[in-house]
This record gives sequence, C-alpha cells and structure tokens, in this order.
Amino acid sequence: MQFLLTAINAKYIHSNPAVYSLMAYAGEGLKSHIEVAEYTINQKMEEILGDLYKRRPDVIGFSCYIWNYPLIQELLRELPKVLPDVELWLGGPEVTYEGRKILKEFPMVKGIMAGEGEETFKELLSFYVEEQERERLVEIPGLILRKGDCRARKVTDLNAIPFLYNDLQTFENRIIYYETSRGCPFRCSYCLSSIDKSVRLRSLELVKKELQFFLDKRVPQVKLIDRTFNCNRDHAMEIWKYIQENDNGVTNFHFEIAADIMDAEELTLLKEMRPGLVQFEIGVQTTNPETLREINRRTDISRIEKVVEAIHENRNIHVHLDLIAGLPFEGYDRFRQSFNDVYGMKPQQLQLGFLKVLKGTLIREKAEDYGIVYQEKAPYEVLYTKWLSYKEVLQLKRIEEMVELYYNSNQFTHTLSVLEGEFRGAFEMFEQLAEFYEQKGYFMNSPARSRRYHVLLEFALNKALAKEQLYRELLTYDYYLRENAKSRPSFCTDLSPYREEIWNFYQQEEAKPVLLQNYREYHARQTMKMTHMDVFFYPVWKEGEDLLGARSVEPTLVLFDYEKRDALTREALTRKALQGHPSWGVPS
Repeated sequence: MQFLLTAINAKYIHSNPAVYSLMAYAGEGLKSHIEVAEYTINQKMEEILGDLYKRRPDVIGFSCYIWNYPLIQELLRELPKVLPDVELWLGGPEVTYEGRKILKEFPMVKGIMAGEGEETFKELLSFYVEEQERERLVEIPGLILRKGDCRARKVTDLNAIPFLYNDLQTFENRIIYYETSRGCPFRCSYCLSSIDKSVRLRSLELVKKELQFFLDKRVPQVKLIDRTFNCNRDHAMEIWKYIQENDNGVTNFHFEIAADIMDAEELTLLKEMRPGLVQFEIGVQTTNPETLREINRRTDISRIEKVVEAIHENRNIHVHLDLIAGLPFEGYDRFRQSFNDVYGMKPQQLQLGFLKVLKGTLIREKAEDYGIVYQEKAPYEVLYTKWLSYKEVLQLKRIEEMVELYYNSNQFTHTLSVLEGEFRGAFEMFEQLAEFYEQKGYFMNSPARSRRYHVLLEFALNKALAKEQLYRELLTYDYYLRENAKSRPSFCTDLSPYREEIWNFYQQEEAKPVLLQNYREYHARQTMKMTHMDVFFYPVWKEGEDLLGARSVEPTLVLFDYEKRDALTREALTRKALQGHPSWGVPS
C-alpha cells in the first residue's frame, strides 16, 4: 500500500514542510508506505496528472493552500478518469474550514484531514496499511467525512514531531523552513493564525540541536515559520543568543516578528549579530488607528518606528515591512499615508500586499458589513470595499509593480532617495511612475532589467530636466554598485578623457598594492577587468544632502571593488580619489 503525499508549491525554491512533517511523524514502521511528490503551480495540470499516473499510488493526499487550490481542483476532476481506483484525500488550511461544502462539490474526494494533521494522518495511514473495516474511519478524530461529525483532535505536542531534515539532498537549492512554535497570541481578524489561540513551543534543547545541524551543514538560509517568533521573549532570546554564539559566517535566519514588543535587551543582542546573520519580516499592515482597532490588531506604530530605526543603526539586519491594502476603514488616500509612513522607515523590502479574505477568519464573516467584495476562487483577494474602489485597487496593483521593480530590487537606492524629493512623498513618486509606465505601454512590454535604468532616467527628466547630469550620475553609481557590467550604458559619462589616469592608478596598485591587496596576484589589466572605476562630479554616495549644490568643478574617480561587498546590501565596496593624487578613502 502506497500513500502519496502531494505538494504543489508556489516556486521551485520552496518546499512543503507540512508533508514532510506528516511523513516524519508517521514513524519508521509506516514510512515505507509513504511517498512525497512535489510540483509547482507553474507546471501544467496535464504534466502533474501524467506524473501522478506514472507513480500509481493507492491513495493520494493533497496539501491545500490558497496558492495551489485552483490547480488541485483541476486535478481532482481529472484524476478519477485515469486512476479510478485511487482514493483522494485533502488537508491543509484551504480545506479545513468549509469541509462539508468541499466534499459536496467534489464527490471523488474520500475525506478531509482538518487542522493539524500529524496524528490524524498517522491513524489514517494505519487504517489503510492494516486494511481496517471502512466503518473505522469515523473513529479517527480530525477527519471530515460525508457521514458523522468531525471529532476535534487535541493539538500536537511539538516535541513529539521528529526533525524533518536529516537528509538535506531532498532540499538542495530550496529554502529550508523550520518552526519552533505554533499558534499566535494575537487576534488579527484577517489571519488564520488568530484561530489557534494557544502558543506552543518546541523545547529549546531540541531547537538548539536542530539549528546546530543547519549550522554544521552551512545551509544558506533557514526561514522560521513561527507566526510571531518573539511572542515569547525568553524563547526568542535564547535562540538568538545561540545562533549568535554559534554563527558559521554563512547561514542566514529569517524571522517574522512583532517589532513593538521588543525591549532594549533584545535590541542590544541584535546589534552584536554578524551583518546578514538574521533578517526580520515585520507586519505593519496599516498605520491607520481606526483600521487597527477594527481588525483587532493592537499595534504601537510609534514603537515600531523606533525599533526599526534602532535596528537600522548598526546596518546588520535586513528588514522587510508589510502593508495590506483593502482593510476596513482605509481608502486610497489613507492608504497613501500608511505607505508613506512605512516607506519612511526605510526597510530593505516593502511588500504592498492585498487583503485575502480567507475561510475561517473573522473578516470573512464580516465581509458584507464592510462592503468587501472579493474573488470567488482562491486566493480570495479583495476587489473593492466601501472605502476602496476597484479602480483604485487596480491603481495600487500598478504601484505595487513599481515598488517591486524599483524599490525592492535594491538596484536604485541612491537614485530613488533623491528622486523622492521631486514629489510630495514616496507614494506619489511610485504613483506617477506607474502612470508613466501606463502611458508608454511598459506594463504590456516590461523593460528588461538594464533598460529600467534608462526608463527611470526618462521619468526623472520629465520631472526635473535641469538635473539631468545629477540623475545620470546617480544611475551610474547605482548600476555599478551591483555589477561589473561589460557593456557601458549610454547614460554614463564618457570615460575616454580619464583613461590615462585610471590606467596609472592600476599600474601603481600592481607595483605597490594599497587598496587592491586582495588582487596582488593579478596584473593591472586583469584587475581593471575585475573591478571598475568611474567619474563623478556629484557626491552621489552621500545621502540626505543637497547634491545639486554640491557639484564639484573637478571630477572624483571612484573605484568599485566587487570582491568586497556589503554583507547586508551586496553592494560593492567603493573608494574615491581626487583627480591628480591618489588620496584614497571611503566616499564621504
């Protein structure tokens, strides 16, 4: 008897810890009856159907989420045609809360595993392996069947779940997901985690042992999926101390945290972290007090601002901030303010997301009261509300794309910082950039990455033609910070008048290396190819200054060293020299 656990992930680099947890919990005696199959939503339904057919399992269980449920629904309708004797089961958050309705819609589905599935799946698998009587199914808690009531099952003891990653070959080139807790103490009305009111912790002894495994294996990134990692301060501090003390110089740990509950001791510890050791995702969602109250979110926005500012001070932690458009009591203009508030916190990533009206949440129950109209099918994304029209949602979608291309790419940091000053705020900048894309037809034919620099220059000159040279130099600086491009963009300054001076510098470094000691085994011409030197009249590396008024008569030569990169931003290290003499130092 073979039970096939099937996961359809959003991307290839993702994995599905749920199915591996079910397999691990089943134990050695039953593991031989389990197979895992992983696909992505980018694959064609026919391709997945064909692979499932070739595997010829006895039972198939699908792990259902909002991103993969439409594709799973297609498969459910076709599988009985090619595998008529295979029994189909569903599990996961997308099918837990409307089980009866789903069973009625899909008569080919045998049943649904509701809620946490480890113990339920183990008993279900035993039922098949032992070929028990069909009537015994109703005795298994946690199953939604066509007949009988679904008996609630107690939540799982996290310490009883075996470690999932003893064999890392399965997860090569994929993100490693790990959990140290389940549940959330907060009651946000849009979130499924608010339903699980208890917070359960995995023992620190186990957690440290398992984190050490990742450290020993030098895993590039471990993404912790705890809903609010620092909701238990002592638990969080112990783990942060452990990874700080056992840092291998390679592994990065990603945490979702509540910034407003962090204290001074936590912040002091975090300042000691190696740049790039940890990164934080912080859900702000909105800065509108009325909206925060309505969605049961007790967030101190001013405290978040102070904590994020404190985290930024040491330049060692990547910060990702989230916003949600479509929440109650927040229209387009008020969302503008929320956006500008969060943008002003200067996160490395700003996610402009849209409300998903999820099954089982309070906001879904009250959707009619709020005038929230959402997509009929997963992911149930908001279309419009009492406060936000569909036209405005579409406009925010275009702004979201601009934020992704120009802000979250981290390729235009210096240019955007200056360009924002031409507008009444960051939101207006991206709003007008989206309108510019619309007028030029770029949404239909999105420019390639290198072309986006030219597009941004064109947009900036529409607003401030007199600053053309400044924006050309800003874009040049941003461009070479990230890559040693082989072809030189047309917006860059002509370097031919400075070739001799540049060549003399590299010859001097070859003879007596000072700045380029890590290139001492290379000849000057080789080092020129491995690094880059450019000419600037404006101090474009400075922030928060009037660059237009700081133009120099004489140019400054700036060296870009790609062997030495900022651990947080991955930007090349830069050095400057005044023309005529090699007095080098960090641009200032």
